[in-house]
Amino acid sequence: MSQEQVAAKSGSPGAAGASSDAEEDPTEDKPMSFWEHLDELRKRLVRSILVFFAACIVGWEVREKLLHFLTVPFVQAWREQSLPGNPSLHFGAPAAAFVAYFKLSMIGGAALASPFIFYQLWAFVAPGLYAREKRYVIPFVLFSTLLFVGGGLFGWRAAFPISFGYFLSMAGTVGGDGITITPTVMMGDYLDFVAQLLLGFGIIFEIPLIVLFLSLAGVINYLQLIMFGRWFVFAAFILAAILTPPDITSQLVMAVPMCLLYVVSIGLAYVFGKAPTDAQRAAYKKRKEKEVTQG
Repeated sequence: MSQEQVAAKSGSPGAAGASSDAEEDPTEDKPMSFWEHLDELRKRLVRSILVFFAACIVGWEVREKLLHFLTVPFVQAWREQSLPGNPSLHFGAPAAAFVAYFKLSMIGGAALASPFIFYQLWAFVAPGLYAREKRYVIPFVLFSTLLFVGGGLFGWRAAFPISFGYFLSMAGTVGGDGITITPTVMMGDYLDFVAQLLLGFGIIFEIPLIVLFLSLAGVINYLQLIMFGRWFVFAAFILAAILTPPDITSQLVMAVPMCLLYVVSIGLAYVFGKAPTDAQRAAYKKRKEKEVTQG
């Protein structure tokens, strides 16, 4: 009888440890080649695109309700600025309204198909994960969807009124000659602007989940996040300046939540992520001592 059989029958710790290691080994199955990875990626992309287009059809059927929902902050800002006439959107070419509604259906389709798309993303990276990490598929899909849609809703509720109020405040009478600046908002431009902000807020609200995933995989830890904090704040304000209107209030509405989400991410990495190595702890301690000395 071999040593492995004796160990297995005796239930020795070595056998149990070997069995546990085998269960946790991400390379237990046959490794996929480069072309197999590409084929898997192609299948996931095709499935996501098909579901996305099916969701766009649903979005097209409810396009008027979606447009009404997305124009609520615009209508409120128009009336708060006491602009003449009723708030309205315009289109300058015969097919422009159709194109705008098609963009709107894509916005609704992205929100509707996001659970399936996030699942396909997880399914693509899952072969490289440990068995215990693969069990997070349902929480990942659930929270990634909630954060993405919740980020868009936050932008609609918080950033849109501020942005539209700022832009529409530029309308009115200029000088003593009674020159009037009247807003003529084009439907396509409006939806492009709305889609940009919705996508931006949806992505930044995924920060805690992305950081948690990377910390569970051991790619990063909370000490590295703390040391990168000042650079993240700088990057957050740069990104907010790109994605939002030029006024400081709109930029703060995006940058401040990004920074708060980063703090939440540090807490998640501390609780659930892998602990830093002794070398990383020493480097962090040395850096803090240097900052105190220079301060």
